[in-house]
Amino acid sequence: MRQGRYGISMALLLVLAMAFLMVNICAGSVAIPAGDVLRILSGRSADAVFADIVLRIRLPRALAAMILGGGLSLSGYLLQTYFHNPIAGPFILGISSGAKLTVALVMVAALGASVRISSVMMIAAAFAGAMISMGFVLLISRVMDRMSMLVVSGVMIGYICSSVTDLIVTFADDSDIVNLHNWSKGSFSGISWEHVAVMAVVIFGSSICVFFLSKPIRAWQMGEAYARSMGVNIPLFRALLVVLSSILSACVTAFAGPVSFVGVAVPHLVKGLFGTSKPICMIPACFLGGSVFCLACDLLARLLFAPTELAISTVTAIFGAPVVIVVLIHRRKGGG
Repeated sequence: MRQGRYGISMALLLVLAMAFLMVNICAGSVAIPAGDVLRILSGRSADAVFADIVLRIRLPRALAAMILGGGLSLSGYLLQTYFHNPIAGPFILGISSGAKLTVALVMVAALGASVRISSVMMIAAAFAGAMISMGFVLLISRVMDRMSMLVVSGVMIGYICSSVTDLIVTFADDSDIVNLHNWSKGSFSGISWEHVAVMAVVIFGSSICVFFLSKPIRAWQMGEAYARSMGVNIPLFRALLVVLSSILSACVTAFAGPVSFVGVAVPHLVKGLFGTSKPICMIPACFLGGSVFCLACDLLARLLFAPTELAISTVTAIFGAPVVIVVLIHRRKGGG
């Protein structure tokens, strides 16, 4: 019975991901029929303008939303597991904001020196910022016993980093500052095939590593003492969770800027859909769930007030924040 639910839920997520991918490619200021999209993707002759729009703009953007959304959701799942906190996530704990700050610094410095920034440099800068923020969160977690205070401290770290980033963006003097400003608000626009290739390698590689940690994660969910009794190397396991969650959230921030609430809301939605918290099921499900969530939100961001495009974080917050509120209410009623 339970295996059947897992299979149906996974199939549902796969179908939704493919459906939203197709809609994202077809819909826009220029509507492209699904038949033409299929011809273009299969390499057959099609309208040159349609082919240019699909292959240069919409397909890379849609794939980026899938890959980065999956990575961000998985990062949130790892943080919730690590801290045993249902509302821990890269955005709420300030990790995304730390990555945003270092990327903004590198971008402004490179723009000022007329230096082209590679994708690897962006990810490295974001990872450094994510690790610094994560370090502060870990220090605070050792001092404060209450998880609610840890979340508040993470939010404060995020506000500080965001404020400094806004100052940098405001006073930076460059003709390309508009692009930097759009990135700082969160967006999947402007993604190239080079970016897709790099993010795919980083996100999929990290996700595979996370999947191989399924058994230790399951033991950790039962408590640190139980995990230790099962032979889990606790210091190494903790370090791996911190590094992998930071890499995943850093990659997202490097290419799309800060994207809010995906890492918090999606793991809970997926857990409710599957009715389990087993990592071997939750890890691929969280990735697919994050892909579907971000594809849907990016579609709304593009079309809701077209031709004006909303920041992706605006849309993800509208749908993700209520999930967090429901989780908190449920936790309160349950005496958590």
